[in-house]
Amino acid sequence: MPESTQSRSLGAYLTEDAVRSALLHVALYGFAFLMAVPYLYTISRSFQPNRLLRDPRPYWIPPLVGEPITFEHYRYLLDNTLVVQWTINTFIIAGGATILIVAIDSMIAFSLTRLDWPGQGVVMGIILASFMVPYYMNIVPLYQIVSDLGLINSYWGVIMPAAASPLGVFLLYQFFRDIPVEYEEAARLDGFSTFQVYTRIILPLAKPILSALALFMFVYNWNAFLWPLLVLSNETAYTLPIGLVNLYQGNIDTPGLHMAVAILGSLPLFVIYLIFQGQIVRAVQMQGATG
Repeated sequence: MPESTQSRSLGAYLTEDAVRSALLHVALYGFAFLMAVPYLYTISRSFQPNRLLRDPRPYWIPPLVGEPITFEHYRYLLDNTLVVQWTINTFIIAGGATILIVAIDSMIAFSLTRLDWPGQGVVMGIILASFMVPYYMNIVPLYQIVSDLGLINSYWGVIMPAAASPLGVFLLYQFFRDIPVEYEEAARLDGFSTFQVYTRIILPLAKPILSALALFMFVYNWNAFLWPLLVLSNETAYTLPIGLVNLYQGNIDTPGLHMAVAILGSLPLFVIYLIFQGQIVRAVQMQGATG
């Protein structure tokens, strides 16, 4: 084939590939924008004065209609509610439950995949069977246990039952099982103990999946509503979801306040996701490569 013909064919291929890539990116960014529209609208409405909020016509940018943006809704939340205390409570509960879940579940998964002891299959079977039990069936016995331990209206009363989730064991079990055994054998030859193998070999290799698990568990416990509602009876001990629901009930005719509440409730999760999104992508990639 003549060189000029080859060049034209290569140029046509590159052009077609570039067009296809551009169309794909346009479609993806367009879809992402559509998904972001409700959040952008919520942010816009949280900075609008009440006059615009009560107008049947929706406004996106207040300065374009001669109205300056306002921070009155956020000032009201910070000055007249316990939203700061609720946020601190939620961070403590979600962070404490996440730390316990990652620590305990990683040790359980390590013992199930790297150690040899009788009854491993039975324990794993019980963990898998626990997925079949509806969550609401455990509420009454869990509440009775927490009450007998004197943990009602305390952080530990919310954290300890949340740390018993079997999801972390199942995810880490799948990941630990795919780690090549040669790493452990080489560490044993170098004189590593079982605990050193766990802390210096397995955990560093599992950092992506541990970060993803930590994020999932943090978000789950951050958004938890029913169990904290049953355990926490003091308003100063409320988590953010419980406190914000109470604000909704007492401020029916304040849409701007509702929008500000939604922003404050979701902003910490958004920041945490931005921090750990690289680890989540790596976990998915590694899980796909080993699977």
